[in-house]
Amino acid sequence: MTRMPKRDHSVLANVSSLLLCGLLAGVVVAAAAFPAIAMSGLAAKAGAKAFGDLPVELTLKTSPQISYVYASDGKTLLALMYDENRRNVRLDEIAPIMQKAIVAAEDHKFYEHNGVDMKGIARAFVANKQAGETEQGASTLTMQFVRLAVSYSTNSPNKMLTATEDTAQRKLLEIKNALAVEERMTKEQILEGYLNMAFYGNGAFGIYAASQVYFNKEPKDLTAPEAAFLAGLVKSPSNYNPVGLDNAIDPDGFKKGKDRRDWVIGQMHEIGAIDDAGQTAALKTELTIVGKRAPKGCFATIKAHWGFFCDFLTRWWMQQDAFGANEYERERALNSGGYKIISSLDIVTQESAKKTVEKQLKTGSKLALMSASIEPGSGKVRSLAVNRNFKIDDPKNPQNGVNTDPKKRALGIRGTYPNTANPLMTGDDYGYQFGSTFKIFTLVAALERGMPLDTNIKADSTFVSKFPVGSGPASCGGYWCPGNANPGWMNGVRNMWSGFGRSVNTYFAQLIQRVGPKYVIDAATRMGLKFRGDATKCCSDAYYAKHPDAWGAFTLGVTSNTPLETANAYATLAADGTYCEPTPVESITDAGGKVLDVGNPRCKKVIETDVARAAVDAARCPLGDSSLYGKCDGGTATNVRGIVGRQVAGKSGTTDENRTAAFVSMTPQLAVASILADPDYTLASMPTNSHPIANPASYIVLRDAMKGKPVQKFQKPENQKIVYGTPVKIPSIPACATVAAAQSILKNSGFQVDIDTKPIDSACPAGTFAGTNPTGRAQKNGLVVIQISNGKKAPTVPPGPGAGGGPGGPGGGRRVQPDQVGFTLTCPPICRNEERYNL
Repeated sequence: MTRMPKRDHSVLANVSSLLLCGLLAGVVVAAAAFPAIAMSGLAAKAGAKAFGDLPVELTLKTSPQISYVYASDGKTLLALMYDENRRNVRLDEIAPIMQKAIVAAEDHKFYEHNGVDMKGIARAFVANKQAGETEQGASTLTMQFVRLAVSYSTNSPNKMLTATEDTAQRKLLEIKNALAVEERMTKEQILEGYLNMAFYGNGAFGIYAASQVYFNKEPKDLTAPEAAFLAGLVKSPSNYNPVGLDNAIDPDGFKKGKDRRDWVIGQMHEIGAIDDAGQTAALKTELTIVGKRAPKGCFATIKAHWGFFCDFLTRWWMQQDAFGANEYERERALNSGGYKIISSLDIVTQESAKKTVEKQLKTGSKLALMSASIEPGSGKVRSLAVNRNFKIDDPKNPQNGVNTDPKKRALGIRGTYPNTANPLMTGDDYGYQFGSTFKIFTLVAALERGMPLDTNIKADSTFVSKFPVGSGPASCGGYWCPGNANPGWMNGVRNMWSGFGRSVNTYFAQLIQRVGPKYVIDAATRMGLKFRGDATKCCSDAYYAKHPDAWGAFTLGVTSNTPLETANAYATLAADGTYCEPTPVESITDAGGKVLDVGNPRCKKVIETDVARAAVDAARCPLGDSSLYGKCDGGTATNVRGIVGRQVAGKSGTTDENRTAAFVSMTPQLAVASILADPDYTLASMPTNSHPIANPASYIVLRDAMKGKPVQKFQKPENQKIVYGTPVKIPSIPACATVAAAQSILKNSGFQVDIDTKPIDSACPAGTFAGTNPTGRAQKNGLVVIQISNGKKAPTVPPGPGAGGGPGGPGGGRRVQPDQVGFTLTCPPICRNEERYNL
């Protein structure tokens, strides 16, 4: 199309005169036909003055545009976020026949006038006065463009109403601004803007959305009859729209839409856009609607189970200052800013998570099986899955189950199953106890305080701590006294490898007592754990975190946290101690093509590299992997290493009365946390031995996510003191010495001393010294356990003095080796409270 030469509008007086002449011409004709309504000379002068006072500036803002959310591959569409379904396109991306169709339908002389058709104004004025109401419009495409631009340029509802109401003042403003726009923009720019701004009905704003909604194609591919139909809609979208809200064809609207299309085809022929043959062919073409209204927001994600991730992304967006000063501005930016959001959601990982969750526990159960995964070193959330539908329950036709919490049920609050829009896996209002997975925080704090992995502690069936508690099963004389669920497998001298691998409660109860709970809480906080509740009131998690000195039970996972927080805490260790804020995005590009840094990872070093690597080395033991130092000695889920097929680390966790069952597994590339819980009533019990339900939602997801990924391995700490400390020789103790004499020798050498209450086979007299655990060398100032003879001849290594030797041979005493294949701990009947028997 050729841009017509412009007339000279540089002098505003000429503009005013031109408009006034046009107006007066209409007035004269109207006066002749209707003398009673003829305008007085005074009124005409007032109109001219008002026109001269109107502003010539017109702020042209970008109209609202749809934001697209994609998966991490940048191709798979997850969701469309919009207030108005619109995506602006260039004029060269719109079929030329569409451009001609809109001119034919709305403004035949678009390329001839300079924004205002004076003859048309006069003609419409007379016709409308004769009819007694508005039947003819005189607005040019430019004036219509101005009207749309003004409505999008104001933030005030009152100003928007003024900009669109049918008054002489508004018409004068439109005329003046149309002339100004023609000075600033080419015809092509005006046409492009109009096609992108116009409303086409059925939720479609702009030609791109209209092409998609009605014909499921790009605007560049529109045919003549399709273009004629779309051009015909803009006059009255509600009247000519053939599609109802349910995407079903409305017969009355269909007939009106087709009749309007045929009229536009005739107009296209009149202006020479199509020839005789083209007109005939277009009129014979059936009107076929193959598209549908675009899905909107997180409740209409392309796949329904992506809704929970979409909701997490939305909540994250609302917290980012880069998108506005408040939540209103941020929501408006998301729904109208035209962003391209490449999310962090990995399709393979997400699909595996949802499939596994549903296989283990189908949607409909009152219990929630949740799974969350996050990438170490970036904080990118790769999956969120739960056996729930992301859907708001209909109060008039409730589908959710009865609330399992008696108090909530009495208040009429329905449960979160099978439908919910609550952030079960990520929200501050939700949290679940992760049991012994939290032993990792005590281990990290101990390493930071100078205790090496080889720190030996004698773990008995019950440990009476120095932490005061009230009455209850976990109280022994007013002091916290946790016990081991499986003493025969857990008791004995343990280090961090075997204590963590076998999930020995009394080892970690003693370890947190030596370290100090405040240091453990500090480590957990740095690794991303949140403590919920009012910190000023007892006895919330936040209160205990603020007053941690007596909180020894924290080591057994008695706080309420989310799967995402727990997965990210472990991911911090896999990333050599670098914590990254969980993020749902890979990148964000604005409508102008600028990549925003708000999508970049936000990470900081919170744990020393060697501490993190040492902690991971111990965390390999529970899952059947091998320590880099060969120190693993059993685990609670030793089948995982073989299932995942590469180096893994992690931990299982169980709470009292099976209220939750949790599991964390990770490689250097991904950490996955799963938990089985009742989000409505956290005191509810799970099925007996729930780990076969909960665990696969972690390790199966990890296995599937790692397929095709390069193999990465965990690394050794550089400073080996963090592994073994400073080993020193254990002094020689005479064979068969008294226990008191052996104690004195060891204490004088700086060791901590304990006595194994269960005698071992030895040729020495019963009750005398028979050996030490460990033998030969021990950590400086560390623990050495004295073993006592039972008076029976040792079956293997003969007794002998020196270097802490003696009956029992290397290793210093008994070694329990249960079947490690698929070994699972089951809480015995004596278990009564979470603080005592969390695993």
